[in-house]
This record gives sequence, C-alpha cells and structure tokens, in this order.
Amino acid sequence: MVNTELIEAIRGRLRSAADSGRAAGAQAYMKSQLPFLGVRVPEVRRIVKAAAADHPPACLADLQDTVLGLWRNAVCREDRYAAIELTGLKLAAGELSMLDLYEEIIRTGAWWDLVDGVAHRLGALLQAHRTELGPILTRWSRDNDLWIRRAAITSQLGAKSATDTALLAAVLEANLDDPEFFIRKAIGWALRQYARTDPEWVRAFVQRHRDQLSPLSRREALRRLAA
Repeated sequence: MVNTELIEAIRGRLRSAADSGRAAGAQAYMKSQLPFLGVRVPEVRRIVKAAAADHPPACLADLQDTVLGLWRNAVCREDRYAAIELTGLKLAAGELSMLDLYEEIIRTGAWWDLVDGVAHRLGALLQAHRTELGPILTRWSRDNDLWIRRAAITSQLGAKSATDTALLAAVLEANLDDPEFFIRKAIGWALRQYARTDPEWVRAFVQRHRDQLSPLSRREALRRLAA
C-alpha cells in the first residue's frame, strides 16, 4: 500500500526548500523534461530521511509501493531523486525483490543521474546474492538498453576488495566496442575505481584489450595510475 503521508511529507518539504535560482540551470544541465525545484541532492537526502522517520513504511511491500508511487507520478526531478533515496531505507537492505524496482527506475529514468543513483544498490544486492545477481548483471551487460548496460558496468564501483573480477571483466568486455559515450565513460570509471584496489589487474586488463578500448575508456582507466 502506498504511504501517502510519506509522499506528501516529502513533496511538501521539497517545495519548501525550492530554490528557483538553481532550478532552471539544473534542468538545462540535466536536459530534463521534468522541471527542477532547485533542491540540492544532499538536502533531498536529508528531507527523505526526516520524512521517513516521521512516516515510516509498515513493511517492505509498502515501501516498494511508495517508491513506485512517487517515481511514476513525479512532477519534478527531485521527486525522482527522493524515490531513489527511499530505496536506501533499512527495510530494503539486501532484499532481492527490489531488483525489479531498480530495473524500472533504470529503464524509465534513462539518464545518468537517475541510473547512477541506483547502481550502488545493485552492488549491495550483488554482495548479498552473488549466485543470483552475477548471471543477471552479465545478461544486463548485453541488453539493448544502454542504461541497463551502464548499470551493469558501474554496479561494483564501491566493492573494493569484494569486487567479483570475473564479473567485472565480463560486463566490460561485452561493451568494449560500444561507441556510446555513456558506456565508454562507465567502462573507464569502473576501471579507474578498481585501480585503487588492484592497479595491476587494471593494467593487465587495459593491456589485454588495448586495441578494443576507446581512448576515453583507456584514459579514464589509467588516469590515477599515470599520476
């Protein structure tokens, strides 16, 4: 059941925090059809946390319904940021049933700020459900939807030593020939982040695929190593 009190509290507080001076510039920068209120993301997070404490969802199903209610009926970009923030509540931690919700956000959000907002949620699910998530992310890396592919590539950004390198290599290799900027950038980002943990693995991957990696991906991958 949708927690309408929670949604109303979030929307009311977002609108109270609106900054018209930032709104137009943010909308133009994000190329968003939805208008912006001009509320900064850290403030969105604070608002969601406070509203959820005042109006907590009764159970996981209620949380999922509330997230989708806010997401699908968003009237501004911050509504969607808030919906993503709600997926970070403890009720959802490690819950495999959140995957379909994340997939809907990625496919319908279809832009980097929204997609990247749930990518780390996928990473947390992977840590909790490696057997189930590994094959799914491998399949996502070959999906027709570029944003689903990007999410597969960036899903392990914060995994550090817990990174599944076989999975990382698989999702990267599936996209090496993709000319799309957001895919090439994601490949470089994933490699650059993992280079903090295992620079030799990254060097070897780049060397092994030196003829396939785009200049953008290679430059991003090696940027910290060069430094």
